[in-house]
Amino acid sequence: MGTRREHQEELWIPSCTLARPASHPFYERLNQLLAKHDFDRFVEEKCQRFYAATMGRPGLAPGIYFRLLLIGYFEGIDSERGIAWRAGDSLSIREFVGIPLNEGAPDHTTISRTRRLIDLETHRQVFAWVLGMLADAGLVKGKRMGIDATTLEANAALRSIVRRDNGESYEEFLKGLAQQSGIATPTREDLARVDRKRKKKGSNQEWVNPHDPDARITKMKDGSTHLAHKAEHAVDMDTGAVVAVTLQEADLGDTTTVKETLAEAGTAVAELIEREADTRPAEKPQVHLGGVEEVVADKGYHSGPVLKEMQALGVRTYIPEKKQAGKRHWVGKEEEREVVNANRQRLQRPKGKRLLRKRGELIERTFAHCYDTGGMRRTHLRKHNNILKRLLVHVAGMNLGLLLRSVYGIGTPRGLQGLSYSLDFLVAVVALAVSSENSQIPESGVTEDHLVAPKYHLLLCPHFRRSEIQKQTSNPDCYARTNRTSPISMETIRISISGLRSGPRA
Repeated sequence: MGTRREHQEELWIPSCTLARPASHPFYERLNQLLAKHDFDRFVEEKCQRFYAATMGRPGLAPGIYFRLLLIGYFEGIDSERGIAWRAGDSLSIREFVGIPLNEGAPDHTTISRTRRLIDLETHRQVFAWVLGMLADAGLVKGKRMGIDATTLEANAALRSIVRRDNGESYEEFLKGLAQQSGIATPTREDLARVDRKRKKKGSNQEWVNPHDPDARITKMKDGSTHLAHKAEHAVDMDTGAVVAVTLQEADLGDTTTVKETLAEAGTAVAELIEREADTRPAEKPQVHLGGVEEVVADKGYHSGPVLKEMQALGVRTYIPEKKQAGKRHWVGKEEEREVVNANRQRLQRPKGKRLLRKRGELIERTFAHCYDTGGMRRTHLRKHNNILKRLLVHVAGMNLGLLLRSVYGIGTPRGLQGLSYSLDFLVAVVALAVSSENSQIPESGVTEDHLVAPKYHLLLCPHFRRSEIQKQTSNPDCYARTNRTSPISMETIRISISGLRSGPRA
C-alpha cells in the first residue's frame, strides 16, 4: 500500500512528460463542430476592431471569451466568477477553451472587461452564426413561431430603491409618513405598521433602483416580489430552436413585448433565407421562403389590436382567449371582431389544439434548459445591455446543444451520465440474450408470459460489478434475493433500447 508523502517539484519539467487530461467527449465533439465551421476565424474578424494592435496588455482571444460564456450554459454556472473558477479547475474545460497547461485561466475581471469591450451587436452576430449552423442542418424552418416570456431575478435589492422624483430612500419616505401621522420618533414596528396600511406601495412609476435602473418591481412565479427582468423567446415550433431572444422591462405586458420579439424573429428568418440564397442557390431551401406565417402563444398575448396588427403583417395567430366577465362590445371594432373570431375558429380545429400542446412542450423546455439547469434564473450583471450579451451566447449554447443532440444524441455534458447507464443496461440485455441461447442453463430464456427472470438483469443486483457482465455470472446471494422480486418485462427492455437509440434528452 502506498502512502502520501510530501515531495518537492522539479525545477524543470519537460512538456512531453506532463500528464495529458482525459478530454471530455462532449467538449471534444463540440470543439470539432466549431472548428469545422471556422468559429475562431469568424469571431476574430468580428472583434478585431475592439483590440489595439500595439498598445495595452495582452487581451483575451475572442474564441476563448465566447467559449467561456458557453461553459456557463453547459455547466449551469450563473456568474463570471464561477466560470473563471471552473475553467481553472477542470483540465478538460481548459483543453476545450484552449488554455495551455503552463498558463493560468483568465480571471473574472478579464472576462468582464472583455464583455464590456465587445459590443452588443457582435454578440448578436455570434447568435446569428450559430443559428445559421442550425439552418444548414435543417433545424430551423421559420414558418411557425411560438412566443413566451419568463422573469429573471435582477442583481438588485428592494431595500435599495429610491423615489424617482427626489431620490429619497424607502425608509426615509416611511419616516416622513409616520411623522405626518403624529409619531415624532418612529420605531421599526411603527414604520412596518405605516407601510402595511399603504396601497400600491411598489409602483414602478414612483420607485427605481439606482444600481440597476432597468430592473422593475415584479411578482415572481413563486409569489414573491423581487426586482426582475423579462426574457422573451421566439421558438421554432417545428424543431425547438430559439430563433430570437429579447430582454425587456418586467412590468411591460405580453401584448407590448411581443411586437419586438416577433420583429426580431422575422428579421432572423429573413437573414437565414438570404444566407441560403447566397451559399446554396442550387439546393432545396431548408428555411421557409415565406418567412414567419404563424404565431402560437398563451392567453396573455391575446388582444384585439395585437391580432389585428399580426393579420396586417400576414401572420396567422393561434392564441387562446381570456375568460370575459361579460359580453364584449364590438361597436366600432368590426375589424377586430373578425380577427378574433377567425383566431377562435383556428383554435377549435385539430391543428390549433395540436399547436397549443406543442407550445407548452417546446417553449417551456427552452426556459428549463437556459434558466433552470442553465443557471441564468438569477442574473449577476446589471443593465440590459450587459445582461443581453450574456443571454445571447447562453441561448446560442442551447441551440448548439440541439444541434449536437441531433447529430450525436447528446446535448449537454451531463447527458453522457445518463447514456452510460443506458449502455450498461444494453450490455446486460445482450448478456441475457447470449445466456438464453445456452441450452445448458435450464432456467434461462423467456418465460411463457414473455417475462425475463431477474437473475440475468445484473444492473438490478446490489452486488453487481461491471466485470461480471463479461463473465456472465452473478452473485448467488443476489440471485436468491432477486428471484423473489417481480420479473422484468420485455416491453421495459424494448422501451429502454428505443430510448438509447434516440438518445437521452439533456
